[in-house]
Amino acid sequence: MSANTFGTLFRLTTYGESHGPGLGGVIDGCPPGVELSEEIIQRELDRRKPGQGSASTARKESDTVRILSGVFEGRSTGTPIAFHIANEDQRSRDYSTISEVYRPGHADFTFDAKFGVRDYRGGGRSSGRETVSRVAGGAVAQALLARAGIAVTAYTLELGSVRAQIADPQGAQDRPFFAPDPDIVPRWEELVRETKGRGDTLGGIVEIVATGVPAGLGEPVFDKLDARLAYALMGVGAVKGVEIGSGFAAAQANGSTNNDPITPQGFASNNAGGILGGISSGQTIVARVAVKPIPSISREQQTITRSGEATTITVGGRHDIAAIPRINPVLKAMTLLTLADFWLLQKRNA
Repeated sequence: MSANTFGTLFRLTTYGESHGPGLGGVIDGCPPGVELSEEIIQRELDRRKPGQGSASTARKESDTVRILSGVFEGRSTGTPIAFHIANEDQRSRDYSTISEVYRPGHADFTFDAKFGVRDYRGGGRSSGRETVSRVAGGAVAQALLARAGIAVTAYTLELGSVRAQIADPQGAQDRPFFAPDPDIVPRWEELVRETKGRGDTLGGIVEIVATGVPAGLGEPVFDKLDARLAYALMGVGAVKGVEIGSGFAAAQANGSTNNDPITPQGFASNNAGGILGGISSGQTIVARVAVKPIPSISREQQTITRSGEATTITVGGRHDIAAIPRINPVLKAMTLLTLADFWLLQKRNA
């Protein structure tokens, strides 16, 4: 498995940089006969494309996908599915002043430490723009899993320190910030305005829910479903923490309250988040993800040059105020890719 490939049977390999000609990927392992088209993939890409909402960058990208192979007459053929998404609105000149300076909170320093060279134009492969390929891959996984009745949704639980009530999670998909409660939207809009006015950024928490997942997916030791899901979600650049089910709250609970009683009608609660012993229980899978603030801020910060000299930096250019809500479709996609892989593995072993 290469560092640019995700999955075992359902594999996604991605390519491209933030300011290169474009990004894309190849999906290998998708069975034949899955209903698929550019329109189906585009619907998911439109949910994460830039230029939407008050927290989003001003960069304008249509994120128009072009399928290059693996689909014929609206269905997958069982051969590799290749796709490409062109970059249309790069402004590489915005980054010319930081070519020799490390941006705090970014991967500039570590890329130099590993490779000895880095694409300073938006961070290259470490840019959030890389995730467009993951969303496209997730759209294919979604089409596959829909045939098995498996569905995944993601909504914003918290923006900054302001938490939402989960009043209408399904409606979140068509609401600003992917908010699960319409009443929280004005508060979040005001928070974004205040934060932007200070030249700062916001983090938050996203909750991901997978329904229709059958019992039995996952392995009991190294390929636990929750371990692989955490790996997939932590692989998204801005993510700094993942919890499954009750998560960290379980550390403050007793066994008598944290255990999920089992009745003839099924489980009486779901503190386990739909996974027991690394294997899906048939309940709804619930994961929450902590998303750090966008590191590109217009406030002056202390840093060093590539030669190690002390300096300060003020990051210009066009940046999101928060990775939320554009990260939500990415986290959904990574969950879909994980479940598609485990679903195919279970079918193979059946």
